[in-house]
Parts: sequence; C-alpha cells; structure tokens
Amino acid sequence: MRELDKLTLRKNSVVLCKELVVDELLIQYLQAEDILTESMAETILAETSSQSKSYSLLRLLPKRGPRAFSIFCAALKVTEQEHLCSLLVRFRDKENSPTQSENEISFTQDSSPARKRKDLEAYPMSSSPRGLALVLSNVRFQPELSELDTRRGGEVDEEVLRRLFTELDFTVTLRKDLTAQAMRACIEQFARQSEHAVSDCSVVCLLSHGVEGSIYGIDGKLLELDWVFERFDNARCPLLQNKPKMFFIQACRGDEMDCGVDQLDGDDAMQPTGCEQRDAGRDDHDRQNTTSEISEGDRLRVKLPQRSDMICGFATLKGTAAMRNTKKGSWFIQELNTAMRQKARDTHLSDILVQVNSQIKEREGHAPGSAHHRCKEMSEFTSSLCKDLYLFPKYHPNN
Repeated sequence: MRELDKLTLRKNSVVLCKELVVDELLIQYLQAEDILTESMAETILAETSSQSKSYSLLRLLPKRGPRAFSIFCAALKVTEQEHLCSLLVRFRDKENSPTQSENEISFTQDSSPARKRKDLEAYPMSSSPRGLALVLSNVRFQPELSELDTRRGGEVDEEVLRRLFTELDFTVTLRKDLTAQAMRACIEQFARQSEHAVSDCSVVCLLSHGVEGSIYGIDGKLLELDWVFERFDNARCPLLQNKPKMFFIQACRGDEMDCGVDQLDGDDAMQPTGCEQRDAGRDDHDRQNTTSEISEGDRLRVKLPQRSDMICGFATLKGTAAMRNTKKGSWFIQELNTAMRQKARDTHLSDILVQVNSQIKEREGHAPGSAHHRCKEMSEFTSSLCKDLYLFPKYHPNN
C-alpha cells in the first residue's frame, strides 16, 4: 500500500473504529478480491466487539498490497458505508499535493476565480488517476466467420486514444480484435473493477465496423450498444453512481453514404484528405437491408434516472457511414484527439464535442474515381450529464 493510503487510514482510524461496520458481506468482498485470506477473515469475525473487528481489519489492510486501499473503498460502497469512503477519498486528495507532469499535453494548473467557480458547478475531478479507460479496437476480422473488411487505419486510432487518455491521467486498457462474446466479457469485467470507487470518471471507446445500435466482433456477430450502456447504469455499476461516464463510438450506424449537398455560398473546393473508407464493413452489394435487421428495441435509449451521468460521442449520424482514412485513422478520432488536446484544460466536454462536430462538418473525402470522393460525415453526441464535465488535465487541487 502507498504511504499516502497508509496515512489516510491511520489519520482516520478513530472515526473508522467508531463508525465502521465490519460484517460478513464486507469481509467476503475483501476476501473475494484477494485482500484477505480465509484465516484472516475468520480471525476478524471472531472478535467479540464491533470496534475490535474494525481495529483488527485496519491493522491488516496496510500490509495487503497496493490494491488494498481502493478495494476497501469499494467494499465500503457495496456495504452502504459511502460516507466513510468519501471521508477517506477526500482526506487522501487533500494530502496529495498538486503535481505537474512533463507529458505531451502541456496543460498548467489554473487557480483563477474562474477555475474555482467551475469546481463548484462541475463534477469533482481531482483523483489521480482520473479514472479507468477501456479501448476496444477491432481491425482484423476472421475471414472464415465474417465478410467484414480489415479496418485499415484502425491501428492509428487505437494508439491515438491510448496516448490521449494516458496523458489525460487515465489508466488505459487496450484490447484488440475480439469476438462479440469476448467484448461482452471484457466490458463486464471493466465495469466491475473496484478502482472505480476511488476514481472520478470513466471512459469506454469502441472502434469497429457497425450498424445502427450495434458494433461487430471479429466473428461477424453483433454487440448491442444498449447492452454496453446498461453495464454502467446506476443499478449495475454502483461504484460509478453520480460520476461521469464517457463513451466514444467509432463505427458506422448504417450504410447510407452522405454525399453532401452544395452550399449556396460555399467555396468551390474543400481540403482533400485522401485514402478514405467507411466503417460499414462490406462492399456495396453486400450492404442491402443491414439496418433493417436491427429492431427498434436494440437502439440506444437513455433512461433516467436508471441511466444518468453519461455522455456518448458518435462518429456519425443514425443510418449513415463513418469515414476512416487508411493512413491517418478515422475522421472522428482525429478531430476528437485534436480538440481534447486544445481544449480539455478549461472547456466543458460537451463544448469540446461541439467543436468536433464543427470540424467534421467541414471535412470532405478525396478519393477520385470512387464512391467516397467528396463524401461527407456528421458526428453527434448524446448526453445525460447533470453537471459540467471538465477534465482539468494535470490539475490536482489541495482541497
């Protein structure tokens, strides 16, 4: 366990011994996460008084490895002792001095009155790391099980996102080329991670071929987006209740190519981008009737308050194809990366995604002789955020 975590437990030991309820559920949770052995659990539960059980547990925790503090906080939430979890997290953040890392995103700490007003109106954003980020990227599909094309340029996207969120102080997990079932297992495991208890937010990025309401695994089977969002709702993911959950979906939501319309007062030509493809995944003659296979019930719904504090950026509109440059990566991820690096220090995420929309609107495909020449794309986002979401890179307040 880190020295700061040990200090947090030691300084709050009197309150913990007085108010902590050490019951079988809490002990079983710690035992299931390999923080306590069976003999340790039996020893603690054998104590005759509540305070002695608490003292026995607190004496063992600092010796049980680097995960012990976050797992303990998660156990407090599961056993409805969130006030103690909040007490520990607030104390630890107060003791944690602000730091400035020399990463590629060169943001500086801002202690101005405007920043302080944002702190009051926004989601708390002081944990380090900020949270956990999961990037699922399908590039190469199994030819014997699927007719989906290789997503050339997809490797660029996954590396861009890995670097971006690492530099935004997230702990990033990158998983590549998974079947639909493997994606489900990975997402369920991610949603259950105990580290969410001591983090301020989370991120999920899904990169693949897709149709409206679903994305493809490398086996050609579909993973429903509504199922993904449900894994992080307030009932199924209590450790992220009242915390912002960000989703970014790079996939087609249909087969229709946006050919654009002439702007009456527009310029004669747009900046070419080159090497364009779309993420529907199949040749044109194989794409008929794909979207009709997805029922209305499979489409994204945001349910409140069961599902709240979520924001999801989509590469494209419903029914249309998402564009990807085979050398530079997808349009949406390129613009998201640029906007985040320019604006994340002092701009609410919704406003950042508006900037992404604006940049996507201006882009135009350049692939003479193909259906993708002068093609267009329009991104969008949906939100059930209840406060402003500022990521404040490299900013760790004293209080």
